[in-house]
Amino acid sequence: MIYSLLAYLLANAAGLLLATLLLPGVRLDVLSFVFAVALFSGIQTLLGPLVTKTAIQYIPQIRGGIALVTIFVVLFIVDILMDGFHMGGLSNWLAATLLVLLCRELGFRSRVLALPLCLFVALPLTGMQVGWIWV
Repeated sequence: MIYSLLAYLLANAAGLLLATLLLPGVRLDVLSFVFAVALFSGIQTLLGPLVTKTAIQYIPQIRGGIALVTIFVVLFIVDILMDGFHMGGLSNWLAATLLVLLCRELGFRSRVLALPLCLFVALPLTGMQVGWIWV
């Protein structure tokens, strides 16, 4: 259980970090990063079942995209609640949603190998050097 929680937090952290590094309008302060990951993960855990139940009840066609809707809504809530987190433009919202979903799904599929792969395949594209590894 602890391992699943850690993998969930790391996957969300990797997704938010990638969105910050790769998307030009997304800004996340270093100090706010830890709080944003905790807030993002907590709200997503609480909001996920509610969005799932509502979507299945009122819009059954969206069943396959429930994770995308949940991540998009949680990004919106975190953007409102945190001063150090800023998303700019609709394209950044959509791209950040996909990046977080990609890292989360990769993190759950293979919890040891996918997160470092997700981070270090994309980081050379930004030209930034990182001295730590997410394992």
